[in-house]
Amino acid sequence: MRKIALVAAASAAALTLAACSEGTEDAAEVTTESAIADTETNMDAMGAEVDTMGAEMEAGAEEVVTEADAAAAGAEAELQDETVTEAQVD
Repeated sequence: MRKIALVAAASAAALTLAACSEGTEDAAEVTTESAIADTETNMDAMGAEVDTMGAEMEAGAEEVVTEADAAAAGAEAELQDETVTEAQVD
């Protein structure tokens, strides 16, 4: 009698597990698709952020170069006793 009860319980558990497994597969598929969509959205946002940061860095670098050129021309003008415009031409 015990063996029959154990076999019946094991069979019921196996059937429940099989039904649960299909539902779990569907849920896992939905979760995976959602994660992929979220990742794509986040990657697009990161790409836009990187583009913005790149443009800001480029503008900052150009400003630094302009300021360095102006400082160099000013120093040269002072050393050679000429105007900044004349130093920039040199």
